[in-house]
Amino acid sequence: MPYAAITYRVKPGHEEEIAEIFANFRRVDSPVLRDEDGTEVGELLGTAVFIRDDLMVRVIHYQGDFAAIGRHMAKQQGVHTLESKLAPYLAEQRDTKTTEGFQSYFRNATMRCISQLSREEYVPPQPN
Repeated sequence: MPYAAITYRVKPGHEEEIAEIFANFRRVDSPVLRDEDGTEVGELLGTAVFIRDDLMVRVIHYQGDFAAIGRHMAKQQGVHTLESKLAPYLAEQRDTKTTEGFQSYFRNATMRCISQLSREEYVPPQPN
């Protein structure tokens, strides 16, 4: 199951304020991801947010179509509430009010993945 990481440039010195915003985040209405026709194309398995100095990273654990995550999140009221509360702490402002704007930022802020390992790929050492 793949992971993705989305970056946010934030103003340093506001880690506690940003942590409080995320502590009160309202979860998405459903973890199921759907395409424009309503067909199930994936699922959100989990997320985590990390911050240090001027960099915040949201790690997303998912299965299925990555593009569907941006579409799904853009439709969530809790995400828009979080975005408006987070705006004063962002070093780089962005347009996330529209679905297109949100998806554009989501695509452009995705970090390049250079390695993903999972338990399913683990091969235990063989005894000699």
